[in-house]
Amino acid sequence: MNFSRIRPAIKTIMLLTLILMPAFAWAAEKKAPGDKVAVVNGVTINQGTYDRELNFFVRRAATGGKQIPDTQMAQMKNEVLESLIERELLFQESKKKGIQVKSEAVSNQLQKIKQRYPNPEEFKKLLSSMGLTESDVLSQIARGMAIQELIDKEVAEKIKVSDEETKSFYDRNPQLFQQPEQVKASHILIKVQSNAPDEQKAEARKKIETVQQKVQKGEDFATLAKTYSEGPSGPKGGDLGYFRRGQMVKPFEEAAFSLKPNETSDIVETQFGYHLIKVDDKKPAKKMAYAEVKDRLSEHLKKQKTDSETNAYIETLRKDAKIEKFL
Repeated sequence: MNFSRIRPAIKTIMLLTLILMPAFAWAAEKKAPGDKVAVVNGVTINQGTYDRELNFFVRRAATGGKQIPDTQMAQMKNEVLESLIERELLFQESKKKGIQVKSEAVSNQLQKIKQRYPNPEEFKKLLSSMGLTESDVLSQIARGMAIQELIDKEVAEKIKVSDEETKSFYDRNPQLFQQPEQVKASHILIKVQSNAPDEQKAEARKKIETVQQKVQKGEDFATLAKTYSEGPSGPKGGDLGYFRRGQMVKPFEEAAFSLKPNETSDIVETQFGYHLIKVDDKKPAKKMAYAEVKDRLSEHLKKQKTDSETNAYIETLRKDAKIEKFL
């Protein structure tokens, strides 16, 4: 099911992303120099904090070297500022509600972040490059967790999704529950670059032909894959699991989907080298049954409602707040 086709408002996406993203991606305000960009109930959000937030999203949006259009950049700048204001409003409200995050929970979250790096030195190097200390990171994690707890208590826990709602959504959106044809296959790969010299390609071809002869004599495909395959799936007997069209390179895909279960292909050449492909199972295209998607659909609809109600909750905080913007 393609839940990504139904998206909450960009404001809420950015807000929740900022709450949950690695805390060190945004610096503590005391470390951020420069002019103020906003004041929320007397608390300053300064230029340094804003610049770090903006740079984070610019880097993400520009993945792959794509140029961000001026109109999109203007919107992004505005969204970043509004998100900072909203996060400050929510944090202030969490303090009013007496929410306190346990230090053990904060430390555990920091450990999870550290585990994303090869070693402690790499993590320390990153903090140093951003002008942050571990204490700064702990403070920001605690802040984000307090905001999330506020949203959970004041919004998420009050939202219910009925069976009638999930069934109605399922019935009204059949296109979202189409499961395409899938193939479960294994392969044996002898690697060679497509632009390799002819002699290298000939040598690789000879290797795959030798393996092919063993397959044709009835030797076990999985055992041969473990012995001869040069692909990452080799140790698993060449097992690639189930895949649908569009997930493999074209020559591989065409061969796999043309085979019947328990059939093995002729030699297939791709940009990675030479393959032998064995199809283990096929699943025809079908509409997923309601029972299969009910729980995930309920979670999705609850998140959708939470996004909407969070925006509404923020608007109530805005009405009673004094907000000054300087951008």
